[in-house]
Amino acid sequence: MATGLVYDPRYLEHDTGPGHPERPGRLIAARRYLEHCPWTFTAMRPVEADLQWVEYAHPLTYIRRAAAACAAGDPFFDSMDVAICQSSYHVALLAVGGALALGDALVDGRIHNGFALARPPGHHAEPEQALGFCVFNNIAILARYLQRRHGLGKVAIVDWDVHHGNGTQHIFEEDPSVLYISTHQYPYYPGTGSASETGIGAGAGATLNVPMPAGATDSAYERAFMESIIPKLDLFKPDVVLISAGFDAHRDDPLGDVQLSTSCFAWMTERLVEIADHYAGGRLISLLEGGYHLERLAECVAAHTEVLCNFPRS
Repeated sequence: MATGLVYDPRYLEHDTGPGHPERPGRLIAARRYLEHCPWTFTAMRPVEADLQWVEYAHPLTYIRRAAAACAAGDPFFDSMDVAICQSSYHVALLAVGGALALGDALVDGRIHNGFALARPPGHHAEPEQALGFCVFNNIAILARYLQRRHGLGKVAIVDWDVHHGNGTQHIFEEDPSVLYISTHQYPYYPGTGSASETGIGAGAGATLNVPMPAGATDSAYERAFMESIIPKLDLFKPDVVLISAGFDAHRDDPLGDVQLSTSCFAWMTERLVEIADHYAGGRLISLLEGGYHLERLAECVAAHTEVLCNFPRS
């Protein structure tokens, strides 16, 4: 069994313009760093996702608006922080496709876990609104794909990006079959993610927000995992674990004020691999979200994927 790695140079064609933090250099830096690491991956090349899968999270009207905005050469889509170019629609479909390729390989038994080094990110994308550098909600689409295409029942999504994944939470907040857990700086962009947001209706209790103050360090995150997040996952007993892997909670990242070390991301990965091994037959997929200090992003991606490749398995 192996760890799958999705990457495609076409991800670099999503041009966000000079000075934008979500830039192609993020993937270039991480890819170059991984090339010098001793652990190995099963390389996977994505294809653009079929629109029927994208519709698991977004109505066709929204998808068509995204396509039209890019085709017209608009500089932004829906909000001033979602910079686009004419290639962005197809690159966004390719980002979804990378997630789905990992899902297929995981269920087929070709990999035991996987990581998508892809862009644009996704967790801020609402069903009908692009936000926070995100066009399509990659991880939400993947969760529904695993359930409806592959018959998995309970999906756990753990989001440790420094920004709350508003889109992912809102897509699943009424669904008890998807457990959404987020730890994030609060109050901060996008303004959602208070501890009182725990789900709605049938989904009450299937959302867990663990907001962190600016300046929070490794010990605060470790305590949150051991006291809140791991017990919640133990109760849920997921059939698959998905990670919205943003690395912008690193202490050197320019877009956040949380003070995590690189090693903390490895530690959190270890805990989630343990959960996946115990309840889900090891099934775990991680998708890149944020992380905007190029050197630290590369180091964090390496620390994260080293655990996926090498962590002792039960």
